[in-house]
Amino acid sequence: MENVVTDIVNWLKKQVEETGVDGLLVGVSGGIDSAVVANLIQRACPDNSLGVIMPLNSDPEGMEHARKVIDNCGIKGMTIDLTETHDVMFSQIKKNLSNEFNDEKGQLADANLRARLRMSTLYTIATNYNYLVVGTDNAAEWYTGYFTKYGDGGVDILPLVDFTKGEVRELAKILGVPQEVIHKKPSADLWKGQTDEAEMGTTYNKIDAYLKGEAIPEEDKAIIERMHRNSAHKRDPHPQFRRS
Repeated sequence: MENVVTDIVNWLKKQVEETGVDGLLVGVSGGIDSAVVANLIQRACPDNSLGVIMPLNSDPEGMEHARKVIDNCGIKGMTIDLTETHDVMFSQIKKNLSNEFNDEKGQLADANLRARLRMSTLYTIATNYNYLVVGTDNAAEWYTGYFTKYGDGGVDILPLVDFTKGEVRELAKILGVPQEVIHKKPSADLWKGQTDEAEMGTTYNKIDAYLKGEAIPEEDKAIIERMHRNSAHKRDPHPQFRRS
């Protein structure tokens, strides 16, 4: 895994060189994936990397972890609170939808808006600095589509997409990510008390095992395969009409 870290860092340097940008940035959530990416981009671009914390009615502990990640890896940090922006935007949308607002889908719509506001924030900052936006999706999230289309899935490059959640954890240990971040329950910080595994209905360990071709319970296999089918549009987001 130490060699893998070197390979990823060299790949990141190559992306910077080939695209002609000046550096790299990532949204730091306090979770393990963004912590790993923050460490990797700091190694690739020590003087031109940025970790952006974007609280949005967020769990204070998660924000504390995010700040600790930034302080620990030595990357330049920035905090932009999106709570007010989100509240104004979502309330205006609900107001204009009036009695047509679908309460059953309201939580998901709200969660996706949060992810897309964060993406827009990252790209605005990236344009200012001429940086690439670096994504944090791992192999399990990419395969199951457990990311928001044009939200946390809206990035320029994906250095972790070939690594299982377990492998990301191993990378985190090598990179010196704080222990409390490595061992916390994964959460996309989309609503209070939200955790990835509770929302998906299966675990990252089972998804990792499935991706490695190992046997898992049929119930979990069915969930994973259904998520993969239903999220195909996220991995190939632009169906195009072609004239015959």
